[in-house]
Amino acid sequence: MSSKIDFIKNNLQEATLLSLYKNMLKPRLIEEKMLILLRQGKISKWFSGIGQEAISVGVTSALNTDEYILPMHRNLGVFTTRNIPLYRLFSQWQGKMNGFTKGRDRSFHFGTQEFNIIGMISHLGPQLGVADGIALANLLKKNKKVCAVFSGEGGTSEGDFHEALNVASVWKLPVLFCIENNRYGLSTPSNEQFNCKNIADKGVGYGMENHIINGNNILEVYTKVNELAISVRKKPRPILLEFKTFRMRGHEEASGTKYVPQDLLDFWAAKDPLENYQEFLKNEGILTESIEVSIKEDIIHEINKHLQIAFNEDNVSPDIKTELKDVFKKHNTLSIKPSSSKKNIRFVDAISEGLKQSMEKHNDLVIMGQDVAEYGGVFKITNGFLEKFGKERVRNTPICESAIVSTAYGLSINGIKSVMEMQFSDFASTGFNPIVNLLAKSHYRWSQNADVVVRMPCGAGVGAGPFHSQTNEAWFTKTPGLKVVYPAFPQDAKGLLIEAINDPNPVLFFEHKALYRSVYQDVSENYFTTEIGKASLLKEGNNITIIAYGATVHWSLEVLEKLNNISADLIDLRTLQPLDTETIYNSVKKTGKAIIVQEDSLFGGIASDVSALINENCFEFLDAPVKRVASVETPIPFDKGLENQYLGKNKLEKSILTLLEY
Repeated sequence: MSSKIDFIKNNLQEATLLSLYKNMLKPRLIEEKMLILLRQGKISKWFSGIGQEAISVGVTSALNTDEYILPMHRNLGVFTTRNIPLYRLFSQWQGKMNGFTKGRDRSFHFGTQEFNIIGMISHLGPQLGVADGIALANLLKKNKKVCAVFSGEGGTSEGDFHEALNVASVWKLPVLFCIENNRYGLSTPSNEQFNCKNIADKGVGYGMENHIINGNNILEVYTKVNELAISVRKKPRPILLEFKTFRMRGHEEASGTKYVPQDLLDFWAAKDPLENYQEFLKNEGILTESIEVSIKEDIIHEINKHLQIAFNEDNVSPDIKTELKDVFKKHNTLSIKPSSSKKNIRFVDAISEGLKQSMEKHNDLVIMGQDVAEYGGVFKITNGFLEKFGKERVRNTPICESAIVSTAYGLSINGIKSVMEMQFSDFASTGFNPIVNLLAKSHYRWSQNADVVVRMPCGAGVGAGPFHSQTNEAWFTKTPGLKVVYPAFPQDAKGLLIEAINDPNPVLFFEHKALYRSVYQDVSENYFTTEIGKASLLKEGNNITIIAYGATVHWSLEVLEKLNNISADLIDLRTLQPLDTETIYNSVKKTGKAIIVQEDSLFGGIASDVSALINENCFEFLDAPVKRVASVETPIPFDKGLENQYLGKNKLEKSILTLLEY
């Protein structure tokens, strides 16, 4: 019987040829066992890669074990070829502690630094940008390593695919984009996903080398990827690889394959990568019946043994303290006191100074953002940084917020801190997915911190209209796993930014644009830190508590200066997540009245949560209802008169007086 695939040995040793066979057989036998367990209700879901093992195994075999691979949910062969103990995989799929996510996620939604594998999230596309970050770190370290990232043909329809390829091409990143052309994205055929003949053709538009590989031919996959990996290590660059293959089972087992024509299934069944390769090895006299039986017996024994270990393992015992603790990586703040030597500078200068001193402190810290290099950023905060720190560390980015957030996460995975500048906080909407699903959830899911600061120039008062004026902190304070900092003064801005960069967790750092050049303060000249999560009591009084942050602190100061007979506590929150509830409660219990001021529109903002917390924890001390002051429930208008009407500032004085008179 002849093979339906043309295998060429390419001078490979018999040991290598047999190793590739074993590595394909193992995931196949595991999958067959999993399908039985699925029918028995012992696992909850399964995404089958049967018939596609050659791609996972071939790519993984071609890379060194210290090089990162970013697989998808059908790439079991990546995990098994990296020799992850099977009981750990089985425990992962059963949601047990010996898995990789402590029961917090399923399937292959995990990573493991031990095996240099970074799993995907269900949103697919950001995985490609994460590979960019890992590859960028490799490039910066000059370690001559390549990384490989997987996606299916459906994922190439996502914007993240195009952003990631563009960034990789512009920056000449050493990454292999491995696209498995399965022919169907769930039930949607390729001709309804894209209108080009080959996915590889998409690389042309990005000036990227590209290749088409028979994804069912293990020898072609292994030899070609090995050849390219060697080349990329010597000459860093991205390469787009399209693996022609077919998904023989449903998107997941419950989906079935009724939407697939039977003749198509039959055609690809005849091209089964394992069966054809097995036949080839037998014809070559490399694989005998006895060797085949011995290999299968060993793998089946290993599967059964490790399954029993997983079955015998206790279920996760829920503990709320552990769950909350694992949202963030533990960070012991190294308190560095501000110096007595100060100079009077603007808010914008304090940000720039904190960033510059952090670049000096952390010699591999990377700044990324649109126009941050030669131009110095639209607010000139990084002006002069390029000359001082060089183009490798101060990186202009294409206009692709999603890919750059993902890249920042990839840098963190590979051990490098980064600060990403959102040119305007409004633009975070196009980077929202990786912020809330990669940065925020990473440490909780698989103990990988996201050492990323996203700078967020924000706020109204500068006549910039609906797309450059939002103060959108409420989008993120709702998301566990993100720290949200929002200073009002230059001294705080510098100290908090330095501490945000030191913190190994993701921090969104809001900087109000209207304060940049209007607020001055004597700022310590040294490198110092200000603790995140601690509010500042700016004024002390007995009759009312005013709680504010950002520009609203200055609104409140103006009102108190005008109404100088008011005895008020004025709290500058400085940090919105984590929130300093102790300072809030102590003040409200003393004054009996509280008013919370935010620039954002009222509904769903931070003021609502602070109000609820006060009602729940200080109710018996209140002498009046908690009052909120916020802006109008419209987008932010451009015209100065309309903008002034929009802002809650014009309601603040009356609201304070009304509350005092209650």
